[in-house]
Amino acid sequence: MRLGLALGYWGRGPDPRHLELAQEAERLGYDSVWTAESWGSDAFTPLTWIAAHTSRIRLGTAIAQMAARSPTTTAMHALTLDHLSGGRMMLGLGLSGPQVVEGWYGRPFPRSPLTATREYVDVVRQVLRREGPVEVAGRFHAHPYRGEDATGLGKPLKPITHPLRADLPILLGAEGPKNIAQMTRIADGWLPLYWSPTRTDAYEASLTDLPEDFVIAPMARVTVCDDVPEGLLPVKAMLGFYIGGMGHAKRNFHADLMARMGYADEARRVQELFLAGRREEAVLAVPDAFADEISLVGPRGRIAERLELWRKGPVTDLLVLAPDPHTLRVLAELNS
Repeated sequence: MRLGLALGYWGRGPDPRHLELAQEAERLGYDSVWTAESWGSDAFTPLTWIAAHTSRIRLGTAIAQMAARSPTTTAMHALTLDHLSGGRMMLGLGLSGPQVVEGWYGRPFPRSPLTATREYVDVVRQVLRREGPVEVAGRFHAHPYRGEDATGLGKPLKPITHPLRADLPILLGAEGPKNIAQMTRIADGWLPLYWSPTRTDAYEASLTDLPEDFVIAPMARVTVCDDVPEGLLPVKAMLGFYIGGMGHAKRNFHADLMARMGYADEARRVQELFLAGRREEAVLAVPDAFADEISLVGPRGRIAERLELWRKGPVTDLLVLAPDPHTLRVLAELNS
């Protein structure tokens, strides 16, 4: 199981520790470093900065949001950074949810997410292969565009720049069973939001007949500490925000996933509290058991014991949300 460093997205401003952590991860032999975006900082710019200050570690977006860019624009970002980094780029994509897509990006959330995702990936693949002009008669992504308001002057184009790699890896963030099943057919890997090594049955039906070398790369917060309940609080804060605030009461993919993982009543309670403005209570309502099984928190010996559960399953890459170089170093030693 390879290790990656997940830096997430910025909060109020850039985190001055991110570059230091990325460089330390490279020194410790971590395979990859990943950035993200929500409705603030973007994923590609920090990754480019990291690329300029590292030499070996692979570079991934986990995730770049599809609604933020047309698929050809995303392909341009990926092929550009792949050239500049010497072939280290991995493109992680996600659809996000209606709250963000319509509220922040000002675009309609696709009524058929499966079709929209499939068309998006198809366009990106065509750009990267550069076998001919990009042509997709898509419902959501048409190239050339031939809608009612089109001029009729558009023509199929292929990128001026020759991509460094036609097979640049594409990974998808998918949560629903149908999305996960499709992801195994159209992508090179999967970026699960929550992964519990003791509940892999929650995904088994969607993960049949995986292609060879398929990547499964969940994120997990890792904290070396003596007080486990205290160490779990940042995990619970993240879960409270995603389950309570990242979606509508009637349509929240993160809450649905928590429910499928055996915590339906608890997910509903977290949502109710968060949406009522009782955010601190919502965080505390997240079960310690759930936060614990999707993270690695506690003394070194406890983390070593629980890490074995992750190594025995289908996970190929563990993307580590780590707050400090010491934690990165401990995990590297335990995983060696």
